Amino acid sequence: MATIIPLDQVDPALIEALLDTAFEPERHKRTAYKVREGTDWLSGLSYAALDDDEYLAGTIQCWPVALTDDEGRAHPMIMVGPVAVMPELQNEGYGKALTLASLSAIDASANPLPQVLIGDADYYGRFFGFAAEATGGWQVPGPWDPSRLLVRCANPAVLPQSGMLGPWRG
Repeated sequence: MATIIPLDQVDPALIEALLDTAFEPERHKRTAYKVREGTDWLSGLSYAALDDDEYLAGTIQCWPVALTDDEGRAHPMIMVGPVAVMPELQNEGYGKALTLASLSAIDASANPLPQVLIGDADYYGRFFGFAAEATGGWQVPGPWDPSRLLVRCANPAVLPQSGMLGPWRG
């Protein structure tokens, strides 16, 4: 069974090595990195999973981002991910446990911000309530598949219909 700990208790070099192993060293060129560029992950929402031998099995990071609407107003959000698991441990529940830990911490706040991610709609929709319906008019700084830009929000009607997703600069 996974042990979930705060990510800030893990050596940053180990986190980077795990991300390189899970996603490849060219991962920094991905659109998700551009969306959160220049920000630091949110320590209270980012976690690590340790395996039974207390080795690093996976991580999840959450980031401060915003959707800037057509009038220039920034709507703060939380970008969930990357969710990274060592390849040999994938499909053993580590990613799901990490995602549940982060989303539970977000949901426990008095006024949770909408959460956004780039990922598989079937998986993140089925288990965590993310959907692409409200993001159809949104843009991101780089190539993306619109069906993979997902949001989770208690009341999607409050979300802007259009705008550019990027780092939170507030």
